Amino acid sequence: MASLGLNLDEQKAVERFQKDVVAPSRDKLVILDFWAEWCGPCKALAPLLEKVAADYADKGVVLAKLNVDEERFIAAQFQVRSIPTVYAIFQGQPIADLTNARTESQLKQVLDQLLEQLPVNAGTGNGAGKQDIAGLVAMGEQVLADGDGERAASIFQQIAEMAPDEAGVQSGLIRALLAAGRKDEAKAAFAGLSEELRKDPVVAQAGAALELAESSVDESKLNDLRKAAAERPADHQAQFDFAQAAFAAGERDAAADTLLKLVETAPEWNEGAAKAKLLQIFEAVGLDDPWVAAQRRRLSLLLFG
Repeated sequence: MASLGLNLDEQKAVERFQKDVVAPSRDKLVILDFWAEWCGPCKALAPLLEKVAADYADKGVVLAKLNVDEERFIAAQFQVRSIPTVYAIFQGQPIADLTNARTESQLKQVLDQLLEQLPVNAGTGNGAGKQDIAGLVAMGEQVLADGDGERAASIFQQIAEMAPDEAGVQSGLIRALLAAGRKDEAKAAFAGLSEELRKDPVVAQAGAALELAESSVDESKLNDLRKAAAERPADHQAQFDFAQAAFAAGERDAAADTLLKLVETAPEWNEGAAKAKLLQIFEAVGLDDPWVAAQRRRLSLLLFG
């Protein structure tokens, strides 16, 4: 798709497509999935595509997803009339319509036929290359960010079989298991890592999230802690206990507000426990996260303002 005659938005869409689909397809077979958030069948098909892409990563197959609501121009170029629509792309060109391959065996059969005919670069070694692993990790992280812990855990478990020593893979697996409510499995995964891998910053971040998850309580207990904190504002332990449980329950704003108030009113309480807990939360969420950056600014104002 040439950029001649296109407006700025269309040119940017083409550039994204060139980067995400055309470039990888120069020596890989790209499964291009046209989907949308509102499309139920798309979401039902996604785990199948992700599994097969992971299984075939060492054969030179990669998955690219294109949201038709965000990339209307590209979808129009492919004359997408309904979704899900799935194409096999090689060297920038659609070479097969995979839309009707709705089972794992059907999809693998078509891919096997294509791979026999195409000069696809499967890379060297027994596993996927670093670029393929990075793409799969990014896929897992996106699914995790979308709030589907179970699917993310499934993706990371498959990647871990290919790259068990990759810190980003193990970190993603632990955090996905936590998001899926499988805390015991997350603990076992972390415990099974080498000491060197546990010390890696991204794995340590997952470890911090795992430690914070130990404070999780059921909704009834959380409400009791919330009530106690509201009724006893001068009770530092009550405030601290609620903040821990609130963060474990996903109420990170309430947790941060409560801990910051403790830092402001009782900075030395329990050897600076509130500040230490905040720093642990920041590590668990990730120092590059915009929410963390905002809370760190608030903490800095209290400490140094």
